[in-house]
Amino acid sequence: MFYLAAIAASFSVVNAVLQSRTNSTLPVVDLGYELHRAANVNSTSSVPYYNFTNIRFGQPPVGTLRFNPPVAPSEQHSKVITDGTEAIRTCPQATPTWELEAAEFLGAYLSGGNLTAYTSKPWNTTSGNQTIPTPGPGEVEDCLFLDVFTPTKVFDLAQNHTYGSGAPVLVWIYGGGYTAGSKSLFGSPASLIARSTQDGADDGVIFVELNYRLGVFGWLTGNNDITANAGLLDQRLALEWVHNNIYKFGGDPNRVTVMGESAGAGSIMHHITSPPNYTQHFQRAIPQSPAFIPFLPSQGKPMFDSILKVASTLTGKNVSSASDLRALPFNTLYAVNAVAVGTSPYGTFTFGPVVDNSYVPDIPLRRLAAGLYHQDITVMVGHNADEGLLFAPPYLQGNAEWYTEFKLLFPTMSNQSITYVTEDLYPEAYNGQPYNTTYGRTAQAISDYLVGCNAHLLASIPGSFGYYFSVPPAIHGEDIAYTFFNGDTSTSDEGLTVQAPIATGFQDIIGTFVVAGGAGLIEEGILPYGENFTVTNIGVTNFKGQIGDPAARAAQCNFWTEAPYDT
Repeated sequence: MFYLAAIAASFSVVNAVLQSRTNSTLPVVDLGYELHRAANVNSTSSVPYYNFTNIRFGQPPVGTLRFNPPVAPSEQHSKVITDGTEAIRTCPQATPTWELEAAEFLGAYLSGGNLTAYTSKPWNTTSGNQTIPTPGPGEVEDCLFLDVFTPTKVFDLAQNHTYGSGAPVLVWIYGGGYTAGSKSLFGSPASLIARSTQDGADDGVIFVELNYRLGVFGWLTGNNDITANAGLLDQRLALEWVHNNIYKFGGDPNRVTVMGESAGAGSIMHHITSPPNYTQHFQRAIPQSPAFIPFLPSQGKPMFDSILKVASTLTGKNVSSASDLRALPFNTLYAVNAVAVGTSPYGTFTFGPVVDNSYVPDIPLRRLAAGLYHQDITVMVGHNADEGLLFAPPYLQGNAEWYTEFKLLFPTMSNQSITYVTEDLYPEAYNGQPYNTTYGRTAQAISDYLVGCNAHLLASIPGSFGYYFSVPPAIHGEDIAYTFFNGDTSTSDEGLTVQAPIATGFQDIIGTFVVAGGAGLIEEGILPYGENFTVTNIGVTNFKGQIGDPAARAAQCNFWTEAPYDT
């Protein structure tokens, strides 16, 4: 599957970076709490850049800081030069077992194979008797680090105080179901930096990538002795770091665009809809397939109790409180996380953002519909043609199983609402409007509530834009290979080739928005979303054509926006 393969590949990418020798001639930046030297310089790119690797933006979230908000690094009187090459830095990972099943099924589905074996449950033995994984290279709790890639010309001009306000900044937040991923997961930003120069920023943009806590480490809730949404607060602290420090690398803190995919984009949606007393340190946002399953406070305690049960089983001791969990050795909590995430029901990840009556006062869709969002942020949001295929259980048959599935996904939803979902919003009418099979019906419903309606509401923010990624098969995550395209057309996902002209054209659109905002897009003939729900097609045919948004499904999005599962 895409994320599993990408995670494995990321370690080789990072290892390659870390092989570079420290060069005493590379520049050093004084961050107040440390002196940080660039790890290397990429002089082969069309826009050469320095790579400042593994910059600490938060104190180690261990001990008393486990399950608590992140804390900024403290000032040091005796600062030591570091260059970030001492180790890989990845927050502890976990992936659901169903992703293995999904990879097997999608392989058959997309190649037109025989699907008979997948119409009943269980149909795959890969989910049984799995060995509990142990931390891989660089997987540590002390993982709150970020990387800064700054064009050499931008940096050098800034050191000479001859660059004016500075270069535009693009901050990347990775996805992975809120349980997996890392800052360097998708490789080098070389092409993103280079393509940004096509639209007036002759010196290029600065690219920042950050880590945030995952799974039980970053998203545990349901107890007063822990802080919900710690992973979200990690991201916020990193964005605050960018605001306070990016000028030292040649960046303009008032021209920051934050971009993320899947869980990263869902996180951005939560930042945009946070209360007004939380200043947001970005001016533009590119949420790509903004995904999350709504999680309510009433679901917190059952989840917390289930984690205690897993911990008690694994340790053979009575783990009965947040203090007990906080005291567990790292490897033990790593195993607890692996079990909790690994046994997630099909299409889910157990962890993610939760309404906490603080930074997340309500479900973002409801806040967007009510106009409760940061008004000074311009959005360009995207979604893919078949977002739900990856997450849809292929074994669901008929309304009875549908009813059971939605009761599992939304345990607080009333029986009346579930009946409305299964009989009215997504009826068993296989006439191509818009599905022909039970699997297609399931995928459409999941696409709507997981991504599509989120994208529709975000794009509806006045002055914002949308894109529709339709390059086949256009499943969830397919656009990332195009976002980070660096000239390799071999494969993206499911053995499919990346089409270079589409990739570079897509990167041009991203660069235009980062450099020149909505005005730049309009100059290129790209229309705001507006009342016509206009999106830019990123596809094999009609590339950059302006079309109506297929995700703007009134009855369905009205239902998910009202959030009637909150009972």
